[in-house]
Amino acid sequence: MRVQGVHTTRIWRAQPALFVVLHLAMPVALASQDVQPRVYTPAPFGVNAMTLNYAFSTGRLLFDKTIPVENVVGDVHSITPAYSRTLGVFGLSARADIAVPFVIGDWTGDVDQSGRNTQSRRGFGDPVARFALFLIGAPALSRVEFAQFRPKTVVGATVRLRVPLGQYDADRLINLGSNRWGFSPQLGVSHVVAGRLLLEAYAATWFFTDNTALLGSNTFSQNPLFVFQVHAAYLFQRGFWLAVSSRQSLGGAYSVNGGEDVNAESNNRVGLTFGLPLSARHSLKFVVTTGVVSTIGNDYNSVSISYSRVF
Repeated sequence: MRVQGVHTTRIWRAQPALFVVLHLAMPVALASQDVQPRVYTPAPFGVNAMTLNYAFSTGRLLFDKTIPVENVVGDVHSITPAYSRTLGVFGLSARADIAVPFVIGDWTGDVDQSGRNTQSRRGFGDPVARFALFLIGAPALSRVEFAQFRPKTVVGATVRLRVPLGQYDADRLINLGSNRWGFSPQLGVSHVVAGRLLLEAYAATWFFTDNTALLGSNTFSQNPLFVFQVHAAYLFQRGFWLAVSSRQSLGGAYSVNGGEDVNAESNNRVGLTFGLPLSARHSLKFVVTTGVVSTIGNDYNSVSISYSRVF
């Protein structure tokens, strides 16, 4: 395949370490692989939360067969502080939050005829801001009013914005930032069955601006990526909860310098999440995810633990 008269493999052979296929020009923080149950669980307005998350991901990177890179594996650690606040907007519940990942990663792979090679990165990834508005079934309530509230069916809308402030060097193939904006609208519904079983479904789309500094001055473009999630959570007594999740991503084909679109993805991940309240203001959350089907991009197994304090 040629891109404006330049064979794609030349772009890669011009660099000593070829560890990122074009599809992996996203931040290494793996935000696009998230599995997040209970996004549309309402709370009283005026509640603040500080969260510290640690995640470890390990596994393969899947490349297009035209790229001379094989047997690539990576280990990625991320530490992500986040701040969240619940709001009342025109009588509706809402929530705003922002997260900034710090990433430590090591990748090893076979590059063309060069043999085994390793690359490491340390630094900040792209911050992600999110705003969620509960459209149906979750009015804005004070803490006193919320104590008597029993949500049944909640419909919500979310927008996420990925800001290109993470570490990026146009001369490097592996970067922790994406050097492009990402915007994702999402619509979701949650429904409580028999008081303790919570069923959820979300549909989202990621839109991306171009990265005009791929391996120097090449332009990397990506089509919209469609993401669907379903979750089933059981709410135990004393605030414990357990959720089983599935996430399907489709589309997101990319091109270089306006060339042919290639490598649309069809990836599926499943996850298990356990919420553990420590007290009225402190809680832990444990998440395990793995890839079931991965056609291109990250095929990681991930574990994470989050500590949250509300005030």
